[in-house]
Amino acid sequence: MTGDATLPDHCVTGQYGEVFAFLSGRLCLDLTTTLQVRHRDRPIETLNVPDDVRGWIEQAGLAGGVRVDEAGLDRIRELREAIHRLGRAALSSATPDPADVALVNGAAARPSMIPCLIDGAVRRRGDLDQVLSTIARDAIDLFAGPYAARIRECAHPDCSRLYLDASHAGRRRWCGMAACGNRSKSAAYRQRRHAGTE
Repeated sequence: MTGDATLPDHCVTGQYGEVFAFLSGRLCLDLTTTLQVRHRDRPIETLNVPDDVRGWIEQAGLAGGVRVDEAGLDRIRELREAIHRLGRAALSSATPDPADVALVNGAAARPSMIPCLIDGAVRRRGDLDQVLSTIARDAIDLFAGPYAARIRECAHPDCSRLYLDASHAGRRRWCGMAACGNRSKSAAYRQRRHAGTE
């Protein structure tokens, strides 16, 4: 459900331990989940050093071996936060901050990643500027398109992920059933059982 045919086909969100788990349904929203539990006093930053950024880029299926330095770490975090604020604005039908729009537009103005056919499969190549452009273009496609109204925040109290609700009815409540959905259902079941024993 991405507007750019050069993006990975799999759904890309946050991180459990050392492994990124891609659940949001859009590349740009998956980037925003690299800062976890935003609603808590101490959010968990998963992009702490340039190697973390390289790992996310590779696991997102964008490219391998992209060079990232400290300045690049700052740039991807800035883009991430602008996209997150745009996502929150879309979620609440608020007017987006012009500075966030300008930052995303500026990143998208650079060339995007280059798809290549290698051994019958699509591989991508490019530098960090091209990675940021690809992510920014995905954000523009999402926020300016019909799916902006399908952006949701996970209903689990320990999760703050934004995700794209691609369900037919448009009533999905969790970023993923395997994690937050099952935990919420288990907690509700325990609460009902506990209430029944009193």
